[in-house]
Amino acid sequence: MQTFNLAPFYRSTVGFDRLFSMLDQVANFDGATPGYPPYNIERTGENAYRISVAVAGFSEPELSIVAKENTLTIRGDKQTQTDEKNGEVLYQGIAARAFERVFQLADHVEVNGAHLESGLLHVDLTRQVPEAMKPRQIPIGNGRAKVVDAKAA
Repeated sequence: MQTFNLAPFYRSTVGFDRLFSMLDQVANFDGATPGYPPYNIERTGENAYRISVAVAGFSEPELSIVAKENTLTIRGDKQTQTDEKNGEVLYQGIAARAFERVFQLADHVEVNGAHLESGLLHVDLTRQVPEAMKPRQIPIGNGRAKVVDAKAA
């Protein structure tokens, strides 16, 4: 089983540690191997992220992506196609089992879209911080506190 070290992200994102911790949590509901299918979580910009899931052998209709509240669920249900098989399978190393991966998303993280490319399902995420929660510059006064009239504000 391959693990990802997110420590460099923890060091460079003070106060946002929860984002990477939540993305790294995976719930396993169907009893499949915890490492299946493998996935990557990458930071593609200041507030942009991408989850890439290895879904070799799955087509678009066999995959389902659901974003609900702070949860992103990716499901794969392989349809059995017995009429296309021309011969007997001697060894099956390509996993074709159903899976479900659940990612807990941090607050204000939205799913932008997804696309399937070369056996990888890419899900793009953006962290949209509301204007009220963004940092703002606080001016330093000359020692006198400014009094804001409540009626004027």
